[in-house]
Amino acid sequence: MTDPGGVRASDAEREAVVEQLRVASVEGRLTLAELTDRTEAAYTATTHAELALLTQDLPSAGMTAPSPAPVKSGRKRRWFVGVMGDSKRRGTWRIDQELGAVAVMGDVLLDLREAEVRTDEVDILAVSVMGDVKIIVPDGVNVDLDGVAIMGDKKVDVLEGAPGTNVPVVRVKAYAVMGDVKVIGDAQAKPLQRGFAAWREHWRKLHGDDWREIGRQLRADGRELRRQLRDDRHDGY
Repeated sequence: MTDPGGVRASDAEREAVVEQLRVASVEGRLTLAELTDRTEAAYTATTHAELALLTQDLPSAGMTAPSPAPVKSGRKRRWFVGVMGDSKRRGTWRIDQELGAVAVMGDVLLDLREAEVRTDEVDILAVSVMGDVKIIVPDGVNVDLDGVAIMGDKKVDVLEGAPGTNVPVVRVKAYAVMGDVKVIGDAQAKPLQRGFAAWREHWRKLHGDDWREIGRQLRADGRELRRQLRDDRHDGY
C-alpha cells in the first residue's frame, strides 16, 4: 500500500502551498525570512509529506480567507534618516507601507529578514549623499534595483530566487551621490539567529535523505534487537 506522504507532488500542489504561505505572510504569521525559506522549500519539494511539513504550523487553507487582498495602505512613506550619524532597523518589525532611507554623511541599515511584511512586495526609496544605505534581505528573494549613481555605487549581492517562481520581491529606487546603496543577502551579512533555523534543518534532513529507507532501517534494527533479546532469554534457560 502506498504511503500517502510519499505520493509525488505536482506543480499545481506546489503553487497552492506557495500561495498559502503568501497569505500567511500577509496575515503576519511569517517573517520575510521564513516566507522566503519555505517558498524555496515548496518549489523543491518532491512529495506530499515535504509540502505538509511547510504548512503544519499554519491554519489550513479553508480556515482563512481564500485570498486576502494585499495591503494597499494610504499611509505616508516611513522614513529612516541618518545625517552625520547612524539609523538602524533590525529584528522583528512590521512593514505595511513604503519605506524611505536617507543617508547624508551617515549610515542607514535596514534588515528586512525578521520583518513581518504585510504587502506582496517591499518598496524602498534609498538616497545616499556621501553616506551608505545598506539593505539586508534573505537570500532567495528577487531584488529589483533601479536609480542613479553619481560618483557613487548601487549594487545587489543577493542569491535570488529561480526565474519563474513566485518568491517575495523587494523593489529599491536608489539615488547615490558620492555614496553607496547596497542590497545584500544572508550570505554577505552576519548570520541571523532565529528559531526557524531548527525547522529548516529538519526539512533539509527530510528532503536530503530517503526518509522511507530510514524508517525501514529503524524497523529492521528494532527486529534485530528483539531477536537478540529472545536469544539471550533462551540461552539463560
